[in-house]
Amino acid sequence: MLIFIALNRIILFLVSFRPIFVAVNLKNVTMKTIKLTLLMFLFACVSFAGVSNSEKEALIALYNNTNGAEWNTTWDLDASIDTWHGVTVLDSKVIGLNLSFNNLQGVVPTEIGQLSNLEVLNLSFNKLKGDLPESISAMQNLLSLQLFLNQFEGEIPAWIGNLSNLEFLALYSNKFTGTIPESITNLIKLQSLELGSNYLTGNIPFNINSLKSLKKLSLLDNQLEGQIPESIADLVNLEELVLSSNNLSGTLPFELSQLANLKLVMVSDNELNNDYVTVVGDAPNKMSLYLEDTEVLASSQRIEE
Repeated sequence: MLIFIALNRIILFLVSFRPIFVAVNLKNVTMKTIKLTLLMFLFACVSFAGVSNSEKEALIALYNNTNGAEWNTTWDLDASIDTWHGVTVLDSKVIGLNLSFNNLQGVVPTEIGQLSNLEVLNLSFNKLKGDLPESISAMQNLLSLQLFLNQFEGEIPAWIGNLSNLEFLALYSNKFTGTIPESITNLIKLQSLELGSNYLTGNIPFNINSLKSLKKLSLLDNQLEGQIPESIADLVNLEELVLSSNNLSGTLPFELSQLANLKLVMVSDNELNNDYVTVVGDAPNKMSLYLEDTEVLASSQRIEE
């Protein structure tokens, strides 16, 4: 509606401004034709418009803070942003940033939060360090956050639970310490949670079963302790459960055998009451959980670590 109001005003201006349009026979030009022509012009202007100054500022801050001149594939800052390596632009908005394996070194600047339209952020396989900037919590459209194989440190921040649309979270192979924040269980759309190979302590959150969409849970190679919560068996979509190389105690919940989609179970190198065999292949409802002697979770195809 606002566009057509603006068009009408422009048309009235053009009609009244006779010196410019002396040669135009307005009787042969319909109002509809003028509107369509101007509308196409306006849409063309929008289509060729660049991203906002705020988003451009965020990208340049990332470039400057991570030694952009030494990236494997660098950016020509004078070129159009939609030509920059790893940057996806749609409707003049930056919706994707994939700079994995690109030799980024340094810290992620606070300005990155200005990329509020991002749906995918992948900075994996680099040499990034420091804490995760809280400004990332402003990315409410974020579906995938991939920061694995870097040198990030500090605790996994509680604000990560505010990324309500997140489906994939991979923070493995960093230097994160502290406990798994309870807020992470707010991410009810999460399909994959990978926090392995850090220095995480404490227990697996009991309310992990809030993550109803979860298909992959990988917490291996940390310092987690306590028992494996039975609530994990409520994750009916779970396909992979990887808890190896921690300090977990107790037993593997028998209820896991009811998860029809579960294809991979890894719990070796813990302090469990019994030794378990890594299971690959058949779903648990086709498996047997033996509670005598060695107590193994078995399948027709199994691999012992």
